[in-house]
Amino acid sequence: MTELGVRPMTSDEFAAWQQASAEGFARHQVAAGTWAAEDALERALASTATTLPAGIDTERMLFLRAVVDGEAVGHAWVGLDHPRGAVECAFLYDIEIDEPWRGRGYGRMLLAAGEHAVRVAGVPSLELNVHAGNGTAISLYGSSGYAVVTQQMRKAL
Repeated sequence: MTELGVRPMTSDEFAAWQQASAEGFARHQVAAGTWAAEDALERALASTATTLPAGIDTERMLFLRAVVDGEAVGHAWVGLDHPRGAVECAFLYDIEIDEPWRGRGYGRMLLAAGEHAVRVAGVPSLELNVHAGNGTAISLYGSSGYAVVTQQMRKAL
């Protein structure tokens, strides 16, 4: 297996990622029944702007790029402060390996690199959310030592 490199995301990469990330977040919210399709993208962009007021330069945010043989193959976004105030806990907002590169262990390597960056920053734990239907991610996180700490459930009435 080719080794995965991890480096900081560039400003140009960030701009493209931010748009794609908002589009994906909007799709997830619509699919979950949380937001209406008509304004989902606008809401997703607004949410990201609130969380990242200085964009890529927002303090205590890490934007990592996964690279194989010089080609970018994925990304991770980690906040060193938890969005809901959990003490001494960072938060993994986003992690993804691009479709053609999946199934080669790069997701696990990128997750480990993100965990390492959090430890180096002096934060002793990392939390994340995962959608219930994402069995591949749930399996990765479980086999990487993550445990369920909260669970949301919904019933259509």
